[in-house]
Amino acid sequence: MKLIISEKEFHDHSMSKLIKGAVVPRPIAWVSTISSNGTRNLAPFSFFTVASMNPITLCFSVGSGQREKDTLVNIKQSKEFIINIVSESLANQMHESSKGYGADVDEFEVAGTEFEDGDFVQVPRVKRSPVHMECELDQVIEIGEGNLVLGKLIGYHIQDEVYEETDKVDPQKLKPVGRMAGDYSYIRDFYTLPNDDLPK
Repeated sequence: MKLIISEKEFHDHSMSKLIKGAVVPRPIAWVSTISSNGTRNLAPFSFFTVASMNPITLCFSVGSGQREKDTLVNIKQSKEFIINIVSESLANQMHESSKGYGADVDEFEVAGTEFEDGDFVQVPRVKRSPVHMECELDQVIEIGEGNLVLGKLIGYHIQDEVYEETDKVDPQKLKPVGRMAGDYSYIRDFYTLPNDDLPK
């Protein structure tokens, strides 16, 4: 049997689970911000991608909730944020920072995550993250009940161990964490195409 669902039937199905289970693996933007009173904030978002390469613009989606998420509040106020890439060694800390803490809580502290100052924005970054991308807010677009945050890249940091001299990122050493439906995935095996070893 093949299940075909039209838009008028979406309310009869758990479309959130069906979408999140099919659009995988998703990269994770571990976004650091700072509030107007100086409280550090750190939270992961798995609806994340590159929106443009000229100018280089990154985007991630912030979902709705009972109150506006601290990340979004901080970005609207400061117009700045940093996207930190999550490696396997940081996955547990990332998960801890995803919990619904209050605006007065420093997620760097509760997750046990070391930080250092940004070079181009007044926002802390995850010290052990293999890649940090410092961004200035371009715009926030309201889409339904969510918000799409677009940021112009103004500074890029990469750790020596994941950098290749041909201006490439070594994926084997990056060890990024992928988001599946309700779980996470290792991203370790790579191949080129065409490939005769793939299942027919």
